[in-house]
Amino acid sequence: MDDQDWSTSRNNRLPSFTEVLSRRTRPPVDLFMFYLFLQREGSEDILDFWLDVQQHENLCRAYFKDVRKSGRTIKEDWPQYWDYARRRGSIYGTVVGMNPEGGAATKRSTASTGELLSDQDKHNLAHADEKYRDAGSPNTRVATTSPDAGRSPSPFGVNGGGRTPTMFTMKRASRAPTIIPRSAAITRMNLIASAERIYYRYLSPAANTVNSSENHEIYLPPSLRIHSFPLSSSQEPRSTAELSLMAQIPDLFHAQKEYCFRAMEQDAFPRFLRSKAFGNLTPVSSLVRLIVGLLSLWVGLAAAFSLVFLDVQPKSKRFFLFIPFTIAVLCLVSHQYELDPILVFFGQSETTPFRTLTIREPYVRRLLVGRAIWVSILVMAFVAALTLLFWAVPGHRL
Repeated sequence: MDDQDWSTSRNNRLPSFTEVLSRRTRPPVDLFMFYLFLQREGSEDILDFWLDVQQHENLCRAYFKDVRKSGRTIKEDWPQYWDYARRRGSIYGTVVGMNPEGGAATKRSTASTGELLSDQDKHNLAHADEKYRDAGSPNTRVATTSPDAGRSPSPFGVNGGGRTPTMFTMKRASRAPTIIPRSAAITRMNLIASAERIYYRYLSPAANTVNSSENHEIYLPPSLRIHSFPLSSSQEPRSTAELSLMAQIPDLFHAQKEYCFRAMEQDAFPRFLRSKAFGNLTPVSSLVRLIVGLLSLWVGLAAAFSLVFLDVQPKSKRFFLFIPFTIAVLCLVSHQYELDPILVFFGQSETTPFRTLTIREPYVRRLLVGRAIWVSILVMAFVAALTLLFWAVPGHRL
């Protein structure tokens, strides 16, 4: 299915998490906006990990394809991996020419878990903040046992990321390009180097103690944690034990990647949709509107009582109270709904505080326009009620 078919199929629904990760969606529900959403919560490392593992798996697929193009079979080129994949199963079963059913035992496609959101799903978004349960038993992998002390109970939330959420600091994201640039054939040492970088960046407990400001360790349930990486990208494995461990490299992080996928899909993604498909403000911008709204309301009420108790004539001057009342009510209602109707009517949604981009997802645009019309009616009703109330009050000079 090409991009146009995907876009047509989303005309009457919100995108699925799979579509966002595969970069088939448009602002404000695209992968860039989802990354910014996780960054505000201090949990963008889980998405970085998913993207880096996706790149690692793409690198492994490219290696297997290079081997097949050279005229050799995987069994001849890498017998240890062939034996491991035949016994334990592998996500690359079809790529390496193995019986597809042999690798199906361990393969869990992200595309199959990305459910499409219907109108009923949208209604249920308001109740979708339940915590993600631990994943099942993983495949065999390079791991040892260690205590659970100091571990976070969740990959998201206050105790999830291990770092204080920030709304202002923009950090460079880890990228997982669709096309891997290379000037030479991929070797098994390249695969080890890729796995080594992922382990020491996201899974090594040492990352928690070396420098807390650069901590990228992600939360994983005890059954999925990897506590050691005995291979080195600077020295080619030679012993039988090392060659056996190297055979696990292609599938090493797949179970962890799937756990992160389900965690993001069930926890963060519903909140992201509720934030961006039903609103267009960031938390900082919404807070600023609350402050401005309260100040404007104070100014409006002070002016209104002054006109009443000074019995200013003509009485029609009181109609000018709609100016501060409009600013106050618009800001307060925008804060309450996390939606600025003026920005929506101009087709804009905030990325970072007071910086916007154009809303390009058709269904999301219709949702936001509908909510913006409702917010505008609500604002006009409140402003009219306040203005008429203070216009009708008889003047009494003190």
